[in-house]
Amino acid sequence: MFNKIVIIEPINMLDVYLKRLNNLAHDVVYYKDIPADDNEIIKRIGDSDCVLLSYTSKISANVIVSCKNIKYIGMCCSLYSKESANVDISCAEENGIVVKGIRDYGDEGVCEYIIHELVGFLQDYSNLHLWDSYAQEISSLKCAVIGLGTSGTLIAKTLKFFGADVSYYSRTRKSDVEKELGITYKSLKECVSESDAVFLALNKNVFLLGEEEFKLMKGRKILFNTSIGPGFIQEPFEKWLKEDKHFFFGDTLPTIGNDKLWELPNTFTINRSSGGKSYNAYKRLGDKVIKNMLDYLEECK
Repeated sequence: MFNKIVIIEPINMLDVYLKRLNNLAHDVVYYKDIPADDNEIIKRIGDSDCVLLSYTSKISANVIVSCKNIKYIGMCCSLYSKESANVDISCAEENGIVVKGIRDYGDEGVCEYIIHELVGFLQDYSNLHLWDSYAQEISSLKCAVIGLGTSGTLIAKTLKFFGADVSYYSRTRKSDVEKELGITYKSLKECVSESDAVFLALNKNVFLLGEEEFKLMKGRKILFNTSIGPGFIQEPFEKWLKEDKHFFFGDTLPTIGNDKLWELPNTFTINRSSGGKSYNAYKRLGDKVIKNMLDYLEECK
């Protein structure tokens, strides 16, 4: 059992899971706002041995060395790698602190967002005739998914269900997924040049589309980005975006890199994360966060 759990910011956990935290510690403190800086985070953590946070704050090396009682840090958000984490995991490990995060809790919502935006755009529900003078179906599209992790695989599966011609590029070829979904592996250059719509599903700080790739994306093109961050080099992207019949969709503002580009008529955003914001995602998040904590406590016995 933990001595004290401190939740340093909102963590999108349902009340039923928050109540379960009371069974895991003698004391639980929950802050409902985002801390301004390291000093505030250090103050909030105090003598706690367990810290929970979401993706909106960072636990730096400074925080870790300043809070001597920390034994466990629970990331109530996606953890893909040490490099992309909002916790200094290397410093934590050096100080004997266990850091656990979660994955794959909001990807279903990403697919629903893509289909919502894509259908409205192709079927011309806005009557702007941006894509074609006739309404189109997803089945008329050649689509390429860049990055075939959990999110990318679900996107490919969903597009395939709607009848699209789906190819993909991944640093690691996944023959089993190709066979299961009926999708085709292509090089990155082939994906961007031969497809009508390209879907970026990349890890944070991975930038695969650069000047060469954008030069190949000629004619009518749709680019979706649901990655954590841009996923492309900014300057060639902006040049591409200002050309005729090029359209960009991103669920959150950071997906485009330069916020001013949202003022362009060919860019579209819902300005909120499409993954991880539903009741279903919150439930999956809560299940995984609690399981991580229980596993840790069991290992400590």
